[in-house]
Parts: sequence; C-alpha cells; structure tokens
Amino acid sequence: MRTFDFVVERDPETGFLVGHVPGWPGAHTQGADLEELQKNLREVVEMLLEDGEPKLESEFVGVQRIQVA
Repeated sequence: MRTFDFVVERDPETGFLVGHVPGWPGAHTQGADLEELQKNLREVVEMLLEDGEPKLESEFVGVQRIQVA
C-alpha cells in the first residue's frame, strides 16, 4: 500500500474541488465533493504508477499560516 499527500483547492468558477500531488506532474484531478475527488485521484495515481515509480520534482512539507496587518 502506497501513501501520497495531496493538496485540495476549490475552483471558484465551477465550485469543484481540485486535487494534486505536489511535485508529481500529471497527478491531478477534480471532483464535486471530497469523496469523489479522492476516488478520482486514486484512479489517476494508480494509472500513473502503471508507468513506473514517480520522479517527484519536489517534496510536500506542509502548510503554514502567517498573519499580516
């Protein structure tokens, strides 16, 4: 079993959730809700893994928050 972190954003024009695995070109998709997004992204990642191990261009570290006046 493999584990990949992914980022979720909401497209303001469509309202759909958009997800991508940071640093992995092609590992992105969308869904109407989180459940659909996870299902779709799982399918994309499984398909991409059929071509071999990913060559990640970066490593996801995390999300931080700052405050500005």
